[in-house]
Amino acid sequence: MKSFLNVQDLGNLHQALQEAVEVKQDRFQWQHLGKNKTLLMVFFNNSLRTRLSTQKAAMNLGMNVIVLDVNAGAWKLETERGVIMDGDRSEHLLEAIPVMGSYCDLIGIRSFAGLTDREYDYAETVYHQFLKYSGRPVFAMETATVHPLQAFADLITIEEHKRKPRPKVVLTWAPHPRALPQAVPNSFAQWMNAADVDFVITHPKGYELDPAFAGNATVEYDQMKAFEGADFIYAKNWSCPGVTCPDQYGKILDDYHQMMHWTVDAAHMAVTDNAHFMHCLPVRRGMIVSDDVIEAPTSLVIPEAANREISATVVIKRMLESL
Repeated sequence: MKSFLNVQDLGNLHQALQEAVEVKQDRFQWQHLGKNKTLLMVFFNNSLRTRLSTQKAAMNLGMNVIVLDVNAGAWKLETERGVIMDGDRSEHLLEAIPVMGSYCDLIGIRSFAGLTDREYDYAETVYHQFLKYSGRPVFAMETATVHPLQAFADLITIEEHKRKPRPKVVLTWAPHPRALPQAVPNSFAQWMNAADVDFVITHPKGYELDPAFAGNATVEYDQMKAFEGADFIYAKNWSCPGVTCPDQYGKILDDYHQMMHWTVDAAHMAVTDNAHFMHCLPVRRGMIVSDDVIEAPTSLVIPEAANREISATVVIKRMLESL
C-alpha cells in the first residue's frame, strides 16, 4: 500500500477489520517490520489524538519517529507553483518534500482545508505533492477533504459495540461557532457507505456533502426523524461543502445561535434505540452535545479515540509490508 487516503486504499474491508482485531490482541507482534525504519509525521495543523495515536502505532511496530511541526520551527513553506517568492515563505514545498523523503521510509501528512478555494482543497493538492515528490508511501493524518484514520477507528468501534448485524448509523450535523472542514464527515460517510450498515445523514439544507462521499446514504433534513430507531449517533459540525451553493463554500450558513436545536441532547437520544453516541473529539459541550449525553454509559468517545491507535497500526503495518 503506497497511499492511504480513501477507504478503497485499504482493500477488503472485512479483512481489514479482522486484522484490527488481531492487532488489538497483540499490537507488538510485528516489531520486526519497523526495525531500522523511520516514520516522518508532518503537521501543518494542530493535533492531539492523531499525533499521539499515530506515533504510538509506529512505536508498536518498532519504528523510529520524527515529528515535524511546519508552523513551529521550520521554514515557512510555499505550496503554489509559479509564484514569485518575495514574501515570508522562504522555502518551496517542492524542494522540501524530496528532502523530507530522504530522511524517512514512510510519511504521514496532516494539512487542513483552507476553506476558500474548493477546487484546490478537493484536489488534495498538498497530499498529492507529497505522494508525487517524496518517493515514499504517504498516508493521510487528516487532509483537506478526508480523515481516514479516524473513520477506520470509528468503524472498528461500531463493529465492537453493535447489537445487531446491520445497525442504523446516523451522521448528524451540529452547531459550532467556527467554520470547520468537511474532512471528518466526508470520511465517515465514505466508510459507512462501504460498511454493512443502514446509513443516514441529517443536516440543515445547504450542508449537503459532496456526492463522492455521501454516496447512497439516506439524507433526512428532519433531525428527530433521522434519529428514530438509531443504534449509533455520530455528531459533527461542518461548514458548507459548496455542493448546492458553490459561492458559500467553507461558510457557516446560519447564525449558530439560531441552530442550537441541532445540539444532540437527551430529547434527541430518547427517540433512538438506546443509541451509542460518537464524536471524533475535541468536542464543544453544550453546542455539539449536552453533558448528560457525552457522559452517559452509551457514549463511545473514549473507546473511539483509543481505537485510533489500532487503525493507525493496521495502516502503517500494511505500508511497511509493501516496502
